[in-house]
Formats: sequence, C-alpha cells, structure tokens
Amino acid sequence: MGVELDDTDRAIINALQGGFPLVERPYAAVAEELGMSEAELLARLEKLLESGAASRFGPLFNVERAGGAVMLAALAVPGERFEEVAELVNAHEEVAHNYRRSHRLNMWFVLAAESMQRIEEVVREIEKETGLEVLRAPKEREYFIGFKVPV
Repeated sequence: MGVELDDTDRAIINALQGGFPLVERPYAAVAEELGMSEAELLARLEKLLESGAASRFGPLFNVERAGGAVMLAALAVPGERFEEVAELVNAHEEVAHNYRRSHRLNMWFVLAAESMQRIEEVVREIEKETGLEVLRAPKEREYFIGFKVPV
C-alpha cells in the first residue's frame, strides 16, 4: 500500500535530495525556499517519516575520512529466522543499515566503526549470536554516483 504525497510533500522530498544549507537554521532556509514556515516543514518531514514515505533523513558522513572504517556484509538467513536475525544484527550500534534481498544472501548490512579491527570484532559477535557465517565485502574502491530520485 503506497503513501499519498501531495505537491508540497513532493517539493520537500525533491528539495532535500543532494544538498542541505550549512547555516545556523537550515530547516528555516529550506522552508523559505519552499514558501512555508520552518514549523510546517518540520511537521511534514515528521509525517513523511512516520508514514514510511521517507525511511531516513539525515547526513551521510564519509567515516573513513573521519578516521574510521566501513564494510559491507551479508548473511544467508533461513526465511523463518529472518526477523530474529535482523534484530540481533541491528542491535549492534556499528550496523548503519540493513537490507533484505531475494536471493541466497538475503540480508545485507553496512558496518561502520572506528577501525577495521572493531568491525571484525562485531562480525565475529554476529556470527556467534546468529550461528551464521558473515560474508565480508570490504571496500576496494569508492564511486560517487549522486543518486537522486525526483518524485
């Protein structure tokens, strides 16, 4: 079941993809561009998140440039255990996000931590907690694709 978006919701989503003003009151600046109050923009963002029309809104940091480490990982989770395993994986603060896929490796997640050593510790913890082997996919090269989806 989809979420109904009006023209204002679409304008907000489009305005917030790929750039956010670095000013003291960024929401006020965006709201002014959209011809609304800061309070209205914040209320609509909250509604978009609560309804599931938006799943996340926030900054994306390059953890490696900040001195940390990041790695993609995957699990082959039996279907009947998927929710249980997702809860175990997501309980780790180092898990940035988690995706369900429709193939043998059906759970993919990103780990971000202060070091690769810490990431490896978390991976071993996940393996111990779940009884499943984690496929490690460390980044070899980075690509910037600038993906935006106009709505």
